[in-house]
This record gives sequence, C-alpha cells and structure tokens, in this order.
Amino acid sequence: MVDYSDFPIGRLFAGLDRQIMRTLERALEGHEITVDEGAALFDVHGRELHALSLVADELRRRSVGDVVTYVVNRNVNFTNVCIKRCGFCAFSRGHLEEEGYFLPLEEVVRRAKEAWELGATEVCIQAGLPPKMEGDLYLNVCRAIKAELPNIHIHGFSPEEVLYGATRSRCTIEEYLAQLKEAGVGSLPGTSAEILDDELRRRISPGRISVANWRRVITGAHRLGIPTTSTIMYGHVETAHHRAAHLAFLREIQKETGGITEFVPLSLVHSEAPMYRKGTVPGVRPGATGEEVIKMHAIARLMLYPYIKNVQVSWVKEGPKLAQWCLNAGANDLGGTLINESISTAAGASYGQLIPPRELRRWIYDAGRTPAERSTTYAIRRTYTDPANDPIEPLDEAAEHPERFGSYFELIHLDRFRFQDTYRPAIPLIKREKPVASPVG
Repeated sequence: MVDYSDFPIGRLFAGLDRQIMRTLERALEGHEITVDEGAALFDVHGRELHALSLVADELRRRSVGDVVTYVVNRNVNFTNVCIKRCGFCAFSRGHLEEEGYFLPLEEVVRRAKEAWELGATEVCIQAGLPPKMEGDLYLNVCRAIKAELPNIHIHGFSPEEVLYGATRSRCTIEEYLAQLKEAGVGSLPGTSAEILDDELRRRISPGRISVANWRRVITGAHRLGIPTTSTIMYGHVETAHHRAAHLAFLREIQKETGGITEFVPLSLVHSEAPMYRKGTVPGVRPGATGEEVIKMHAIARLMLYPYIKNVQVSWVKEGPKLAQWCLNAGANDLGGTLINESISTAAGASYGQLIPPRELRRWIYDAGRTPAERSTTYAIRRTYTDPANDPIEPLDEAAEHPERFGSYFELIHLDRFRFQDTYRPAIPLIKREKPVASPVG
C-alpha cells in the first residue's frame, strides 16, 4: 500500500478505509475488480467517493484521453403500443388505448431523411412490441430507410425486439439477426437489460426477455459483426451486489466477443413509472441519488477497464450539470442529440427531447475538455478546439424552432397516427370506429 502521507496533498487520504484504498490501488495497477469489491465501492461516501472519482478519471484518461464525444442522431420510436407491461415503463400503451400510436413507413423514412439533411449520421429505431406483429416489420423499416438513405447508420432494435421479431418470424435469434444485418442494421442498442438478474427481472418486469436470451442476442450480434452498446437501469429495487454483478457480466461478454462499443448507465426516472406511481412493486425507490449516479459511472469505469473503453452519461436522465460532473468520474461520452426522445420523456424526465450539437460542445468546453463528433461506432468525424469560433450547424439552427419536430405528448394525440387506424397486424385486431380528425393532426 502506498504511504500517501509522504505527499502533503496525499494526507487528505489519511484515515480512509484501507480495503477501499487497496481496491482503488489495484484498479490503477490494471487488476480486475471483483464483484464483492465493486459492491463495496457502491457504499463509499465523502472523501472515499472523491478518491473513487479520481481513480475513475485517471482510468478514463488512460483509455480515451481528454476528448469527450457525442453523435448527431435522431430517435424514431415508431410505436408506443406494447404487449408487455414492465413496471418501469410509462411509454407503452395497450392496443385499444386512445394514446396508442403507430408511425407508417413513410413517416419513419421522412423523419430519418429530415435528420440526415440536418447533419445526423445515425437513426436510432426502438419501439414497443405491437400485438400480432408481422415478422418482417423491423426488416421492412430498415429496408425503407436504406432505400432512401443508403449511408445512414441504423442503430436499431433492442434484444427484446430481436427476440420478438424472431418469434413472430418463426426463426432462430441468430437467423433473425442475420436478416436484420442484411436489411441494413449497423448496430444494436444493448437496452432491455435493466438488471441482468432473472429473479429481480421477474419483480419489475415479468415476462421480459431472460438473461440467457439477452446474452444470446448480444453475443449472436457480435458473432455476425454487429456491434452493440450495453446498459444498466438502476435506482429502483436492486442492491449494490446486483449492480456490480451486472458490470462483471458485461465484462465477461466483452472479453469473449469484443463487440460492445460503450456502456450507458440509465438511472430510473420514477415519477411516471407504474411500479412507483401505483405502488405495484414494493420497495421501489424514487430513482438514484446524485451520489449514486457518480458512483455508477465511476465504478463502471473501474470494473470495465480496459475492456469497454467508452462510458456514456445520459443528459436526458441526469441533466446537463450532473452529466458534466460525470465527465470527471469516468465518463467520456454525452450520447446523442436525439431530436425526438420519447421514452424517458414519458417517464417524467425534465431535460427536453433535443440538445443541438453546439450546446453539447458548450457543456464539454465548460468542463475543460475537448469535444468531438463521433460515428455510432466511435470513429471521430470532427474535433473542435476553439470555443470562441464554434460553428453553427444546421441542427443548431433547426433547434431554435423545436416545434417542427413535434413532441411525444403531441404525437400520442394525433389522430392520423392512431394505432387502430394505421397498424396492420398479421391477424386483425378489434377495430374501433374512425374518429373525427383532430385539428391538431
């Protein structure tokens, strides 16, 4: 153990828990942090938390330097109708509900094209699981986008959606992944992970994809050359051990396949989550604390080092100020511009649906770091070095009139996208009478 008292500033560490300090020292030496060590780190506070953040920041610097990245992208959540009833999801609706919507192919393509013309390089496609879905729906969405925009990157379909598409197509997960790749999918979001523990998943999202099938989708994608992200959703009923075990699980996948581009911690947005608002799951907490957010990003950096290089902080979940602070605790990426963020917004997130590139760069400059636009797979497209002459780009100008993009709360009330009138299932659903057109639509 280093004797920190030899250095004047090091005396600040005097009296800290020796086991915690030993764990941090082992991390700096490049050793893997065990699940038990990771779980113990989730209990630190005060100066030990500062020490944890400093070590995470150093490992971030070793991994990726001082550049902070972002991607110019658009989310297209083409339906909010879902056969699942996850306790944390305020986005989904039943197929007979008035607020259920479904975007036809031409609207999905229009949104992708609009984003491309404004400088986006990626369109992120995720949605609910509509009942009696045609097995080739996801494939047709990709084909339609690629026919119009052959060079755009499709970051699409969670493991839950891949499993559903395979089930509806009556083929294996591996076969369906190959079809998605052929149709134009460039990468998969590693969402629908929540906490990768089946017992806990049965509590907060009964019927959700199993851990084994989640892993099968992710590793199957990697074997086909389709990279994925990875995520965690925390701040509800999980324990510190759950979080650390989840990180170790992702680490083992990355050591096996090398196909994970980034890790994205997602703290629970609780206010509209049914399991919190309706009390359907006992003991649900109102999301993570600010300290827990810092610890999650820092411990992720320690436990995933050096296998997963990129740790993203979600400005949607955490807001700009806490997101900036996470850049000093292991994070090196701010995610995307999003343009239409719907899922967190529906859950009660209060930080908007769109952040233009120039604003993301301002946050990075203000944190004393160097901003760079990246591709989905972390190829640097452009590095920015002069805040005094930071350019104004097309999406920056468009963001001055965000009403042009619409919002989730407008979308769920548009008659022209009403699920019952626009969706064509494999087997017809109960049809309601067509409503009188709304003035909004």
